[in-house]
Amino acid sequence: QVQLVESGGGLVQPGGSLRLSCAASGFTFHYYAVGWFRQAPGKEREGVAHLSSRHDSTIYTDSVKGRFTISIDNAKNTVYLQMNSLKPEDTGVYYCAVEKGRRKVVGGDYWGQGTQVTVSS
Repeated sequence: QVQLVESGGGLVQPGGSLRLSCAASGFTFHYYAVGWFRQAPGKEREGVAHLSSRHDSTIYTDSVKGRFTISIDNAKNTVYLQMNSLKPEDTGVYYCAVEKGRRKVVGGDYWGQGTQVTVSS
């Protein structure tokens, strides 16, 4: 059974850091683009970071450039999102998704269930 499971969310103060994990089961990330998305209350879901299907390039939305880093550990079949210098506007439910053979995730072949990130003092 194909599954993506996110973890690592929580409550953090502004300026703090979190590392989110997206663990895959039932398949591997080979040939899949991986994307991290977030959805804040009352807002549309937005893509924040993408790793290409060849795993050789990344794309970040402007608001997280220089603060977030997407990476992959093939041995653990896990993708990470390191989030530093967190701001209240980073609050939301974070999802990972995969899509085969693309430079970034657009529609998503598979999605995780999400993990809540709250940035607040």
